[in-house]
Amino acid sequence: MPRFDEKRYTQVNARVINSWIEGGWQWGMPVSHAVCEQARAGTWGVRLTPTKNMPRTWLPDPLRGTRVLGLAAGGGQQMPVLACAGAVCTVLDFSDRQIETEKLVAKREGYRITTVQADMTEPLPFDDESFDVIVHPVSNCYVEDVFAVWLECFRVLKPGGRLLSGLDNGFGYIFDDDYENVVRGLPFNPLRTPDLMDELDVADWGVQFSHTLEDQIRGQLRAGFRLVDCYEDTSATGRLAELNIPTFWATYSEKPRY
Repeated sequence: MPRFDEKRYTQVNARVINSWIEGGWQWGMPVSHAVCEQARAGTWGVRLTPTKNMPRTWLPDPLRGTRVLGLAAGGGQQMPVLACAGAVCTVLDFSDRQIETEKLVAKREGYRITTVQADMTEPLPFDDESFDVIVHPVSNCYVEDVFAVWLECFRVLKPGGRLLSGLDNGFGYIFDDDYENVVRGLPFNPLRTPDLMDELDVADWGVQFSHTLEDQIRGQLRAGFRLVDCYEDTSATGRLAELNIPTFWATYSEKPRY
């Protein structure tokens, strides 16, 4: 397998996600016009993880005028629902295909959205205290340093702002492709484990990372957030889902008011 510049692994992941979208990837399929109409009528749900809608109480009520950042949330799923429900939305994603889908849905539904193609491992291109809410569906499994992401989220949220995150708990990385046998230990980090990198088909799978509860939830607390609520979820399909084994968490954290 040809090697690549490991400092640019996020570019590899953006290209891989583009290829997944071609194959009908769950997180790259935009919501329908009917879903947007329901959101306009006040009946809506938003997912941070594969199967469960997050509680409506996690978002401000009323939502109209709320400034929302969809962080690595392209693909036309969360942002169209929130925009049609009245939020003022910005989406940042590193995949140009995910960004293009956001633009197409916005044009179809007649709302405005600010789209930014950027790498969330870099400083976010927004001023301090720019947003009321960050919606961050499962995606930090594609970045190595989660704490840097939490620090930037804290910076760009207003006091009292909400960070709503979907998180991969890392459990799925220990299994083989059929989720039948335990074949690896944790942490799962191909950049730090050469044998693991050699095992993977990076062009098809990208460069992914397991993250612990300490990385993800304690990391939010260390960045300054206050944890308000959380829940678990399973994959949408596969053996672990059939056995009802949670492989995802979702968290609602808040930036304290000064």
